[in-house]
Amino acid sequence: MAGHELISAQLAILAARLPAQAVEELADGLHEAYEAQLDGHDPDAAARAAIAEFGDAETITAAFFRDSPWRRMAVLLLATGPFMGLVWGLSLVSARAWNWPIPVGVRLTYGALLLAVAGTLLAVALERRAYRRARAATLAGAMGLMALDVAMLVAVVSVPSVALWPLLLAVPASLIRVLATLRALPPVLSR
Repeated sequence: MAGHELISAQLAILAARLPAQAVEELADGLHEAYEAQLDGHDPDAAARAAIAEFGDAETITAAFFRDSPWRRMAVLLLATGPFMGLVWGLSLVSARAWNWPIPVGVRLTYGALLLAVAGTLLAVALERRAYRRARAATLAGAMGLMALDVAMLVAVVSVPSVALWPLLLAVPASLIRVLATLRALPPVLSR
């Protein structure tokens, strides 16, 4: 298949950003568009026209990011944050968590990990170029969030406290988020 250096440059950019299978399919389409544009044009003009018709590397990468399952997962997990923060905040205040026998270091570590997970998921939601890195970051964020939810559930069960009404909302909310995240992982892992 005849090629052109502009087409090769676009494909090199895409190869650095997107999965190999997607780049192969894109290469076929871009080469076909180039071949179609060659009729009556010089090779440079045909390559520019093919890229304009097909989309440049930035446009294609942005489209892949918008539709990626891990970006959608990161955005959904971020969207659950305010609700989860509210129900767990109410639960912990109602249960007077400051009196629980949990060391301050553990509490600070939990808070730092929560901020790190939220920051990771936010970075994925805002990422526009590093497709593979965004996938890995989403998986790390999802696993971290599930671990934090499980840790909170274990803390509530292991600390003697009265079952308060906010816990009746917070515990099922965490369980649902953990199960929903586990259910959403296989399509994310397979791509």
